[in-house]
Amino acid sequence: MRPNRPVYLDNQATTPCDPRVVAAMLPWFSEKFGNPASIEHVLGRAAEAAVNEARERIAGLVNATASEILFTSGATESNNLAIKGAARFARATGDARHRIVTVATEHKCVLESVKDLAGEGFEPVILPVGADGLVDPAALEEALEEPTLLVSVMAVNNETGVIQDIAALARLARGRGALFHSDAAQAAGKIAIDARAWDVDLMSLSGHKVYGPKGIGALYVRRRPRVRLAPLLSGGGQERGLRSGTLAAPLIVGFGEAARLAVAEAEDERPRIAGFRDALLERLRSAIPGIALNGSERARIGGNLNLTFPGAGAAELMAAASDLCVSTGSACSAASIEPSYVLRAMGLGEEAAARTLRIGIGRFTSAADIDFAVAALTAAHEAARAA
Repeated sequence: MRPNRPVYLDNQATTPCDPRVVAAMLPWFSEKFGNPASIEHVLGRAAEAAVNEARERIAGLVNATASEILFTSGATESNNLAIKGAARFARATGDARHRIVTVATEHKCVLESVKDLAGEGFEPVILPVGADGLVDPAALEEALEEPTLLVSVMAVNNETGVIQDIAALARLARGRGALFHSDAAQAAGKIAIDARAWDVDLMSLSGHKVYGPKGIGALYVRRRPRVRLAPLLSGGGQERGLRSGTLAAPLIVGFGEAARLAVAEAEDERPRIAGFRDALLERLRSAIPGIALNGSERARIGGNLNLTFPGAGAAELMAAASDLCVSTGSACSAASIEPSYVLRAMGLGEEAAARTLRIGIGRFTSAADIDFAVAALTAAHEAARAA
């Protein structure tokens, strides 16, 4: 077990790389340094075999086949390739549909990809969510009344931990002939993912959200019926002609080991994390009357709490509890001084959003960490109110 000081409770931003993952990667940085595309010699073939094994493991995490897993640099690239690639391929082949439907609480890279396509003549439709953070299927049905090319809905929200019913939403979209994409970066390892049962066409994953390394991700691209994409990058076409660039064998090996561990340890890990989450919420509610949980309490991952504090700003709380690593929301929007757009889309005002913290419990969280978090946040809240 790694030491957890300062106490790290921001596992939606990133997860620590599991020591077993690090151990699996190390040889591929040094003595096993071959290029996976250099299959003319033994080092290249060894790297190719390691990449193929990792691809199998990641496919196993989402119930796909290895041939449907395409490696990228991370979920941001995967989301861009899925959305822009599908739209541009359709346009190039004469598809008259130009409507792309997504949700107001999506990750910035999805919203910005759709915005970019609006500049290319596509029609973005941004669906609202309720106060619980969930999409109303009736709103999607209404949007689908016009011919629609693509629907993109994230499986688990990166700020609130809310779980969308992807299978139900995908069924609506595919029933009207639209492609369905899901950003599952925050879902992998935290809930059971089944690309077949969900009936999705495209799905994005990220290594560093599942205790793997940063800088590696994957895109599930359905084979039957085959989904066609236009590549974003020009080059050697190493990944089925859809993604060019030398494959990062060490990172891929690490992602594969992380996927293996996620599958092997899910039965024990998920209830333990959910138990810590429930205990933390109960104790904070007792210590700080008026604290509010944002998003559905039922449809959320086990490790997430998104909490609005009644009498102190988030910045004040984090400054006072400096040994506790939590956040105000998406790490990818940290440069923004505006209150969370996710919380505003759920109906929170700017003042309430500025009093909100995201807490992410993970694999290496201990009971002592929960004790520390309760004490630190309670003391910080009392100090802020007194000031």
